[in-house]
Amino acid sequence: MSEQRIVYVIDDEEAVRKSTSFLLKTSGYAVKCFGTGDEFLALRNQEPGCVLLDLQMPGLGGLEVQDQMRKRGQAFPVIVLTGHGDIHAAVHAMRAGALNFLEKPYDREILLQAVAESFARLDRADRAQHDAEEARIRLNALTPREHDVLCGLVNGYPNKTIAYDLQISPRTVEVHRANLMSKLEVATLSDVLRIAFTAGLGNGDG
Repeated sequence: MSEQRIVYVIDDEEAVRKSTSFLLKTSGYAVKCFGTGDEFLALRNQEPGCVLLDLQMPGLGGLEVQDQMRKRGQAFPVIVLTGHGDIHAAVHAMRAGALNFLEKPYDREILLQAVAESFARLDRADRAQHDAEEARIRLNALTPREHDVLCGLVNGYPNKTIAYDLQISPRTVEVHRANLMSKLEVATLSDVLRIAFTAGLGNGDG
């Protein structure tokens, strides 16, 4: 993510685009404006940023744009803008993952606060992804058998059960457990589990 935060403004009303862009730029954000959802979706590989998304637009509506973003894996925080009093659609958008919704004409401070919260969420997602990658790298140092023992620990199994499942002795399980803890540079089972869960084990990945 670049140092300057990017906000994508998607609204068919030119006056809204101009005023919103001015507010955001004077608040230190980079801004890219789009008159339709189709224009926004036509661009590929957008840098992660906050999306201000109007619900009612020609062509693809806000909910359809949001759905296309989800299908593409664009987990950008979305703030829905509506000037049509369509609370039902706004609620639907939030159920589909929108972070917030604001009714036009929006309050400037409320909009800026919502945008700041969106980037705070992006930062948390970035940190979580970094932590997960780091945890997976640490687990790659384990042997296949140590990984098998780790999966048993993640499932909450005692050494005897792990030994039975792997057809090895409980003592051998203890050795593998000690070795994997040494490689992971941790002293407690809770630390082992924290690394494993951060890497995605226990979520269908083990």
